[in-house]
Amino acid sequence: MYAWIWRKLPFGLGGKLAGSVVLLGVLGALLWYVIFPWAEPLLPFDDVQVGDPDSGYTQLDETFPDPSGTPEPGDGHDIPYDTGETPAPTPSR
Repeated sequence: MYAWIWRKLPFGLGGKLAGSVVLLGVLGALLWYVIFPWAEPLLPFDDVQVGDPDSGYTQLDETFPDPSGTPEPGDGHDIPYDTGETPAPTPSR
């Protein structure tokens, strides 16, 4: 397909390069102003969820209650697992 387009463009190498740039610009404008606005409502880019209401985690101003009903200890920023101690580095040989 690209070879056919290249052969059909007129005016030698300079004209073919200029024609290719014009065709790319027309294709980009067609995508930008026609195809993408048409497809935008069909795509999930506006379906944003900040936080998870089921786990109680959120970045919103309102907080969701813990599903188990028990309050969490601390300020809610505790790591839910033991991180252990960091071992001392061994000297390199």
